[in-house]
Amino acid sequence: MNEALTELGGYISEELQKEVLEMSVEHDELMLVVNASGIARVLAFLRDDANCLFKQLVDLCGVDYPEREQRFDVVYNLLSLRHNHRIRVKIRTDEVAPVPSVIEVFSSAGWYEREAWDLFGILFSDNPDLRRILTDYGFEGHPLRKDFPLTGYVEVRYDETQKRVVYEPVSLVQDFRNFDFMSPWEGAQYILPGDDKAENGDSA
Repeated sequence: MNEALTELGGYISEELQKEVLEMSVEHDELMLVVNASGIARVLAFLRDDANCLFKQLVDLCGVDYPEREQRFDVVYNLLSLRHNHRIRVKIRTDEVAPVPSVIEVFSSAGWYEREAWDLFGILFSDNPDLRRILTDYGFEGHPLRKDFPLTGYVEVRYDETQKRVVYEPVSLVQDFRNFDFMSPWEGAQYILPGDDKAENGDSA
């Protein structure tokens, strides 16, 4: 399997010399890193070339590496049913440079790009409907970024006096929260809720 994928990767790299930056085979899957500007051409080639025929865009997602200058990877996972191969194509971008949309190549990419924008803040040029898809329209920030606070920025509650849902700044103070990371299966040194009877010697 790896030999066939390595041969396919060499063929793709040869045909797309200007776009392909890196090629490797990991976990029985071919992986390419390509120029962001050429992503549409690369995906069209992978879809249409007789040796590839990656007709199905399985997923498009983001990955955040905040320590890098280009902090985001955009990952395209493709499947070839004809050749029974999978390929992972990656491009790198930052918070401001838009990535070319690939909806002209795979129409299903529209919603995936919306999800990447919503959760990571990755911009996609030429996407006609780039708006939030999983979070609320008034949501602040992008929750899958590594620097997004675990508690979020606002909390939501229903206000009885105003008879509506209101948004307020998070009032949870982390310093005063009491976390218990001890697993009861590893022998907690205190009585667990519901075990009061065992202390008294009662049997079930």
